[in-house]
Amino acid sequence: MKAAVCYELGTPLVVEEVNLDPPKAGEVKVCLAAVAICHSDVHTIRGDWEGWGTPPPVVVGHEAAGVVEEVGEGVTLCQPGDTAVVSLVRHCGRCFQCTTGAPDLCEGQFALASEHRLRNKRGQPLNQGIATGAFAESVVVDQSQVIPISKEMPQDRACLLACGVITGVGAVFNTAKVEPGSSVVVIGAGGVGLNTIQGAALAGAYPIVALDVLDSKLAAARAFGATQAFNSKEIDPRRTVKDLTSGRGADYAFVTIGNAGVASQALRLVRRGGSLVLVGMPGKDAMVNLPMGQFVYDGQRVIGSHMGSTRPRVDVPRLVDLYLGGRLKLDELITACYPLEKINEAIEVMERGEALRNVIIF
Repeated sequence: MKAAVCYELGTPLVVEEVNLDPPKAGEVKVCLAAVAICHSDVHTIRGDWEGWGTPPPVVVGHEAAGVVEEVGEGVTLCQPGDTAVVSLVRHCGRCFQCTTGAPDLCEGQFALASEHRLRNKRGQPLNQGIATGAFAESVVVDQSQVIPISKEMPQDRACLLACGVITGVGAVFNTAKVEPGSSVVVIGAGGVGLNTIQGAALAGAYPIVALDVLDSKLAAARAFGATQAFNSKEIDPRRTVKDLTSGRGADYAFVTIGNAGVASQALRLVRRGGSLVLVGMPGKDAMVNLPMGQFVYDGQRVIGSHMGSTRPRVDVPRLVDLYLGGRLKLDELITACYPLEKINEAIEVMERGEALRNVIIF
């Protein structure tokens, strides 16, 4: 099969023939139909997470969907022929985090975290990036990562549910638990930001204020449910948000970009007793400065949202139903589709800010 391999950080991916071992006990092989390109993939191959992310040689890619081809011994969560979303969230179902409803924070141990199922034609083991390795025609993953879905769901849309959509929508519903009528500010109108915006709209929030520095993203923010959208370079964000919230500030501010400076400033947009929700993944050494005395006096909260606090086997089928029912926007997230051989072009377009989600079609 073919895969796009990162052999050296900061260099183009190499598309080549690789070997994939069959699934072992508890594992599943999925023949992929589509994989979306996420900024986390780009961070990995550009070296932004060096010392934290998966080192090369590595196959990244983690927003995938396809058809279950083969299952290992003891697999009970899916069967060959199932249409499925492939998530990066491995969860054992037995540890403290899993049994208390936080599978995205699973503390379990998995063979795939230390063993290799991928090798190139020279026999060199290839690391499985972001727990998935989906810039490839097939993957072998733990059965907990495979979520069967309706066969009516288009797989090039389904792949978006593996990360960006559940991260944004989940931050609203699972992490922050936004109530109807709450005021929301979303900083960053990229893929995760737009899904945070449409999550806020689904939750009945008002107003929903989108802030970005690119005018091209503001129209998309409005289309996804923002009641107001502003270029933050052209306004005073604090004054604008206060004017829209009766002088109080927002109930919730979601920072969907991995910028520590922006996160520090975002607290100024939140009312007394409000919440700052950090969603975007920064570089590994990023630090946020908080005015401690004011923070305590105002009773504010800072919440980290990992993967939208997602429960894959609950949240993904619900999102599928919302899409099939015409209530969840996915078509509008896809800027263009590419074959695997043009993956470097697809990544470059995304890095230039010209795409929400580019999708690789197999």
